[in-house]
Amino acid sequence: MTAPHWSRGRGGEDGRWSIGAVLDRLRQEFPDVTISKIRFLESEGLVSPARSASGYRQFSADDLERLRFVLAAQRDQYLPLKVIKQQLDERDRVESGEPRPLVVVPSGEPEQVRPVAKVRLTREDLLAEAGIDAATLSALEQYGIVRPGAAGFYDTDAVELAGTARALTDFGIEPRHLRAFRAAADREAGLLHQIVGPAARQRDPDAAARAEDQLREMAGLSMRLHALLMRVGLREGLPR
Repeated sequence: MTAPHWSRGRGGEDGRWSIGAVLDRLRQEFPDVTISKIRFLESEGLVSPARSASGYRQFSADDLERLRFVLAAQRDQYLPLKVIKQQLDERDRVESGEPRPLVVVPSGEPEQVRPVAKVRLTREDLLAEAGIDAATLSALEQYGIVRPGAAGFYDTDAVELAGTARALTDFGIEPRHLRAFRAAADREAGLLHQIVGPAARQRDPDAAARAEDQLREMAGLSMRLHALLMRVGLREGLPR
């Protein structure tokens, strides 16, 4: 992944921005960001804005760059905050010269959960992109492998799911055989949501952001555990 594009520009009269001004700039690229999210990232040590004499946050150009880096890393790589912080800490250890540009480094530990691109694909779009016929898609929907959204559209994950299911048919695996995969995934997702649910419902204004990061990290660990268990199981099933 390339470094997020950054143009420093000018801040307020003293080269700094209030949290509201920072929010306005970030929302141009990250429409879902909130003041609570910025405060949460500050509480987690991802950014440390200065304070005015009256106690108001004053964000510098570097603070804004760090926030854009964190939000891009979460959106594009779905990295947990502790991994992002490690990358920022490594960058901050540069003792002399200009700071190195912030470049998101994909993490291999644990497996990462990619966000879904916000697209609206029709049934015809999905059939074309996944390379499947209508009968196969109907079977995948019947067994819960592919699910359209509430408005009847599909996303990029649906395309990938359908394409993967199609590839498995070359080995004689039919959509009905995939029900076990769907059921196992739903159980795992339900367990993780059950764990973070109480934390997300706390009155702490940072609770939702903290729960989101916990869910992201647990999902990555769950995927890694699943891959390891599959590898062990497949190896044990091979003839000696």
